[in-house]
Amino acid sequence: MDNSKIKVGILGIGNCASSLVQGLEYYKVNDTENGLISDVIGGYRVSDIEIVAAFDINKNKVGLDISEAIFTEPNNTTKFSEVPKLNVEVSPGKVLDGIGKFVEDIIEPVEDSDAVVEVLKSSGAEILVNLLPVGSDDAVKFYADCAIDAGVGFINCIPVFIARDKSWYQKFADNNVPLIGDDIKSQVGATIVHRALAQLFSDRGINLKRSYQLNVGGNMDFLNMLEEDRLQTKRTSKTTSVTSVANKGKGMEEGTVRIGPSDYVEWLEDRKKAFIRLEGEAFGGVPLNIELQLEVWDSPNSAGVVIDAIRYMKFFAMKKDLKSLDLVSAWLMKAPAEAAKDSETLKKLHELTHVDSK
Repeated sequence: MDNSKIKVGILGIGNCASSLVQGLEYYKVNDTENGLISDVIGGYRVSDIEIVAAFDINKNKVGLDISEAIFTEPNNTTKFSEVPKLNVEVSPGKVLDGIGKFVEDIIEPVEDSDAVVEVLKSSGAEILVNLLPVGSDDAVKFYADCAIDAGVGFINCIPVFIARDKSWYQKFADNNVPLIGDDIKSQVGATIVHRALAQLFSDRGINLKRSYQLNVGGNMDFLNMLEEDRLQTKRTSKTTSVTSVANKGKGMEEGTVRIGPSDYVEWLEDRKKAFIRLEGEAFGGVPLNIELQLEVWDSPNSAGVVIDAIRYMKFFAMKKDLKSLDLVSAWLMKAPAEAAKDSETLKKLHELTHVDSK
């Protein structure tokens, strides 16, 4: 890996990719730390990230410069930055199970390509960021293999279990290829708020008896997740993120928690509304309940975390310390290989990545 820039390929040019690319341009133009979890990670700033490859299977996006593709329908996230032509053409990938039955009338797929590894190698990409639709199980595993074959680090931002799966985890380790996963957290999303409240209940001695998190939204992810079979891992990922910190790590009884996408509301576009309730038992067995509603633009909320994952991967890959990427996964992902308390994980990462700023 080159020590200066971080060369990145993006897999799936949907709303999340749009927010990521817009964000890279936004922080090049605007000299501000506002909206960033970390201004500098291991000496790397947001401006050090360079997009060099992009893949999609939508006929309307393939062949376009990524600066155009990110604003092509059905993408519907908010536009917060102008993006100049980046001279990165969207290449075709493989469809496999990347198109669910509820979106097959919206997206016309291209013919499958066998050139993914070749494109990754020729582009000079060091990291491949997976932003495929939820439920793309076969597709994610295909691209994970491509990343290994190309010797390119893999950041799995969706709830198809790669880092959490022992055989896949070992496969990346055996090939000395960096891996971060699974299922990217948001900066302040429904699950991180729910998890923080579950942790608060635990820290303050409140027994969390029952809880739910019901989410609705209007992007392609929510339309895809009307297909129940595609969102089982999503439910598992979000639920584990909350229950792993509940009741001093003891978790919750079966049937007492329900977390996950609930419905598609087209006019919400890329906004997500979350309805969260926690029912607890406080001092003397007295009830203590919290109920709240959260509204966010879904894709920018995760893109602000993806840019940290990219920089952490580059830093630890340069240090040849791939084991520390497990800490990154614990900090930034909902379903890491090993869960850990956020405050302790972040402290360790700060200690490991502390260098003089550029």
